[in-house]
Amino acid sequence: MTETIEMPVLGFDQDAASTVVASVAASAEATQQVALDQDLLAQENAAAAKAAAEAKKAKAEADRKAEAEKKAEEKARAEAQERASRSSGRTTLSASSGSSSDNSVNETVASGSAAAVVAFARAQVGDAYVMGSTGPNSWDCSGLVQAAYRQAGIDLPRVSGSQSSRGQSVSLDNLQPGDILYWGSRSNSYHVAIYVGGGKFVGAQNPSTGVVERSLDYDRPSGAVRVL
Repeated sequence: MTETIEMPVLGFDQDAASTVVASVAASAEATQQVALDQDLLAQENAAAAKAAAEAKKAKAEADRKAEAEKKAEEKARAEAQERASRSSGRTTLSASSGSSSDNSVNETVASGSAAAVVAFARAQVGDAYVMGSTGPNSWDCSGLVQAAYRQAGIDLPRVSGSQSSRGQSVSLDNLQPGDILYWGSRSNSYHVAIYVGGGKFVGAQNPSTGVVERSLDYDRPSGAVRVL
């Protein structure tokens, strides 16, 4: 008679399986949470970096504006002081004395009507250049010449071409204070100024320089006329 041996049956532990599943799920959830936390931290860091950059940019812009305002105020004060120092000269005639700074120029000292023209022109040095302007604080080239000659009781035409056609032509080697200098051709000049003696002229040059006193060598004129 054959004996039958029965093998033991392995039982399924449902509780253990549930524990394993729960553990895996918890691990996955923890991993996901870590990823979310890292993403949130990255976003916060990026936002902080952006805010810092914007704050730095805003500060730089504020500093730039403050510096620009400071320079503008300093310039305004300097211009005000310069105008104040010139204001007394608007009603007095300045007479040049001694010899010319240019030894090649043999000239007489400005007097009478010429002195009035020269004094007025020099009193406007520092004023602005504005095309078409005839004063009192801004000029174009012919507007300044016209106003200066008005101080001597002489009415000149308004434009440079007509002004340079007045009077008689004079050599640049024989200039006298008050002579009208012109650039271009006589009667068709594009710019005029007033010779003030000492090898210098006063003219409303351009928007960047305004009314200036310069040596003839700064911008050699084409010719000159004498009206006085």
